[in-house]
Amino acid sequence: MTAREKIEDKIKNNKIVVFMKGTPDMPQCGFSAATVRCFQELSVPFESFDVLSDPEVREEVKRFSNWPTIPQVYIGGEFVGGCDIVREMYASGDLAKKVESVSN
Repeated sequence: MTAREKIEDKIKNNKIVVFMKGTPDMPQCGFSAATVRCFQELSVPFESFDVLSDPEVREEVKRFSNWPTIPQVYIGGEFVGGCDIVREMYASGDLAKKVESVSN
């Protein structure tokens, strides 16, 4: 399976995916930790992918989304953004609405 196929598979088969550095239990950067915290605060399940474990996926996910940084969040198959966007959405209540829309 190519890096692109791994990315597409994760996005297609999970309602919420966070491509991050590290894992939700052991984030390897502050931005990944902050992003995960938003979803944990909402008590919603999400899938994560540790891009440090697969350098090809780490580079391909940036091309796939046309977004240069990690973490990257997909909700309902749609690219939402990175840490700053997720935190802004969390603060405004938009993240909860977006998550709810894919949970039904």
